Amino acid sequence: MKLNKIILSKTASDCLKQTQGRTGLTPNILSRIGFCLSIAEPGIPDPELYPEEDREFNRYTLLGEWDSLYIALLKQRLLQDGLPAAESESQFRAHLHRGVITLSRLAKSPVDLLRLSTRTN
Repeated sequence: MKLNKIILSKTASDCLKQTQGRTGLTPNILSRIGFCLSIAEPGIPDPELYPEEDREFNRYTLLGEWDSLYIALLKQRLLQDGLPAAESESQFRAHLHRGVITLSRLAKSPVDLLRLSTRTN
């Protein structure tokens, strides 16, 4: 996957700001959690719903030393959804967005993050 910069929609960026204020976690950590939430959700997210218009992340800042793990999760999900590898960049962005928005609805405090970590689907 060649994606080096990820640009968020205004909605996702606002959700990150709100969730950061409620939990005290940085946007990159919240984005990682959100991405995992989306990967676990049924249904394929629609990349067209998330315009590139606001906050920009460098891929390394976003994923850090765990880059390979997140890309492996994405590849597995693409296989599960029957999508070609050519969709990896758009699906990465879509899962990131969907997850950040979902996380903002679920995490109103640090305690909610703990509950999410023990959740089973």
